[in-house]
Amino acid sequence: MPLPRRSTAKAIALSRFADERRDLFEDEARFLRSWFERPLVTGAVTPSGRLLARTMASYVDPGLPGPVIELGPGTGPVTDALVRRGVEPERLVLVEYNPDFCELLRRRFPRATVLRGDAYRMRETLRGIVSEPAIATISSLPLFTKPLEQRLDLLEEAHDLMHPSAPFVQFTYAVVPPIPARSSRYTASRSNKVWLNLPPARVWVYRRP
Repeated sequence: MPLPRRSTAKAIALSRFADERRDLFEDEARFLRSWFERPLVTGAVTPSGRLLARTMASYVDPGLPGPVIELGPGTGPVTDALVRRGVEPERLVLVEYNPDFCELLRRRFPRATVLRGDAYRMRETLRGIVSEPAIATISSLPLFTKPLEQRLDLLEEAHDLMHPSAPFVQFTYAVVPPIPARSSRYTASRSNKVWLNLPPARVWVYRRP
């Protein structure tokens, strides 16, 4: 089969670029609309940028056996980064509260498990779905909209569902950690500031020793 002419290849590349830009604008519009309707649930007015999504996904080792749980995937930028990282879509368990986002995620990631449910009630939401320890939990939840006790409960539930030392990965726009960094129950580390994200963000990783 002959290779496409350069002009044809360029046209295909431009078409793909246009499709990606259109998807990006549509996702931003969805997020903005969702934020206006439910600001305490959505938390952000735009989806996570690609560099931030790749940074979050980089903490997942796709060579380890077990599912990957994603909380608040929204329109799926981190989900896409996880797939590009090498995590098979069948291993992804996506917990999203917004029904419109759930429908979109099922179209974009038809082989993943998409659940509409409350991420802050992980045990109940994932009962009968996750049958083996997860290798990571990736969260884009707006944690600062919840009391500290509820954030700590979320982290505890996530660690209960994962392998020992598996990462709970959370990004934040704030200058302080979304869950306190010092504790006798877990360890915490942080990434460098992702300046190219809008707004700039940082990734925190929590592990149970």
